[in-house]
Amino acid sequence: MELKKVGNDIGKVMLSLTLGGAILYWMYRDFDFGRAREVMLNGMDWTWMLLSLPFGVAAQAFRGWRWSQTLEPLGEKPRSGVSLCAIFFSYAISLVVPRVGELARCGVLKRYEGISFPKALGTVVTERAIDSVVIAVVALTTFFCQFRIFDTFFVRTGTRMDTLLSSFTPAGWMVTVLCALVALGFFAYQLRQISIYNKVKHTVWQIGQGIASVKDVRNKPLFVTYTLAIWLSYFLHYYLTFFCFEATSALGADCALVTFIVGSIAVIVPTPNGAGPWHFAVKTMLILYGVAENDALYFVLIVHGVQTLLVALLGILAWTRLSFTTVQTKQTENR
Repeated sequence: MELKKVGNDIGKVMLSLTLGGAILYWMYRDFDFGRAREVMLNGMDWTWMLLSLPFGVAAQAFRGWRWSQTLEPLGEKPRSGVSLCAIFFSYAISLVVPRVGELARCGVLKRYEGISFPKALGTVVTERAIDSVVIAVVALTTFFCQFRIFDTFFVRTGTRMDTLLSSFTPAGWMVTVLCALVALGFFAYQLRQISIYNKVKHTVWQIGQGIASVKDVRNKPLFVTYTLAIWLSYFLHYYLTFFCFEATSALGADCALVTFIVGSIAVIVPTPNGAGPWHFAVKTMLILYGVAENDALYFVLIVHGVQTLLVALLGILAWTRLSFTTVQTKQTENR
């Protein structure tokens, strides 16, 4: 059974890497990487890139501080340093295994603070739900303000519903149905795995506690402030990179917001740090705003590469810090 589980995990990782790699190969198959190196050395302003990096750190720090707030109503008060390291480490580990970061950060608190894993996971579920609402509101507002650009994007990429359906061949429908069946089968398998967990009722109850914790957050204005600060920091982390390149420096905040939203939606596809889907979505939107294709490719390649490197470095720092962190002694048998 353990060997089978390891095989399944390896399969998921390989599928994610293959998907991201295939999209990147398709996008950059005729790309001049020598020219990209020249752009990095002499064709961009690194001052703006360096100015953007602290906002990438701040976004994760605000997330760590907000997470501590949701844990407090459950009677849990993790050390601030451990919470931040858990966040940094979770983003870095997701570069290797997409979507495992949420579990990893709960594991860090379990290991170093003795905090119940299901409780912590419940607060993570709550965080994700809140973030989804925020990004949905911003996306809808941006969509209506920039409707013509989005409409063109859907037509160009074949993702408008009438264009998509009319382009399907019988083979295409067969593949789609097969994928849907596979997805349903995977979902049913996951439910079965949960159902055989010997503490499922207690686990679900604790997850529910974590989800409900947000209503008991002591300082709700601060919670809202942290939430807004997270997304503002993410946006500035991205927007300031526009000024690094001549082709994007004059596009303005409207274009940055549209491409930011599209990129944020694209990373839902489970690839390491959104590699592949993010490149494709942002590049396509930049072209619709008049950026030459090569310039758009330079932008997404360099920006994503630098930001991914930052995530990796923060993860390494967090792992190093945790290695020297004492484990909190706590009774956890009934937790």
